[in-house]
Amino acid sequence: MKLFHFIILFIISNAALAQQDTAFILGKYINLQKGSESTDTRRIELKSDIDTTWYRWKERGYSFGFAPSKTPMYTTVNGILSTPYMIQVRGNAEERNKKRWGYHVFEGYAKDDKSRITMLVNKHIEMERPVAELYYYSTAYNHDETAYNWFKIGSDVRQHSFMFGRDKAIFFGSLKLTNALTLGSIGKEDISNTKPAGDDEQNAEKDAKYVNYKELKNGGDGTIFYDKDRDIVVIKIKGKWMKVAVEALPDGVEYGF
Repeated sequence: MKLFHFIILFIISNAALAQQDTAFILGKYINLQKGSESTDTRRIELKSDIDTTWYRWKERGYSFGFAPSKTPMYTTVNGILSTPYMIQVRGNAEERNKKRWGYHVFEGYAKDDKSRITMLVNKHIEMERPVAELYYYSTAYNHDETAYNWFKIGSDVRQHSFMFGRDKAIFFGSLKLTNALTLGSIGKEDISNTKPAGDDEQNAEKDAKYVNYKELKNGGDGTIFYDKDRDIVVIKIKGKWMKVAVEALPDGVEYGF
């Protein structure tokens, strides 16, 4: 009977310890937060510890853009995450350590676990407004044009829909505008035949001038732009740039804009 009592006591003791461990885990990592002071409601919060020795921090795809001394280890849901509600990424006081560099709100990785679709917000201000950006990045870690894959919108059918790269868009379908089409207004100050040394992000303005040169030089027949230095529209036909003939408006034709 003593042995039996010992076994029962051992089971009860271990059950109590397990219960304490469970309570600790639930309290620290799976936490029930109170909803509001006026109601008896709860919401769930999941947490991971900060650990600078975590083996994943040695991999660039995990640590790049984060401070491991301030950023918790990745929390993994080992299964399909499904919700009838939306998924939301909120702004916060520690953007730099909760979003990659403080900008990335979504990353989806391809089979190679390096190529990724990325969505980020407010990395840049362009044309006087903050920008949200979406792109498909390749396995390289730089801002060169070749580091960006095509991002396709419309369908997954080859030779159809609309593809966007870093400096070029290819439309396999027709384009219908409900407003005006404005040609590129390009002059000598907008072109450079030499690619600047260094990172394209750091040399964005100079590199954009090289992109203009490269695309106009390599553009096939039908490439068209407005030469702002000479006030003419030019088009490439059979490999040669030619002026597009224009005329003054007919008598009696005016626009109020």
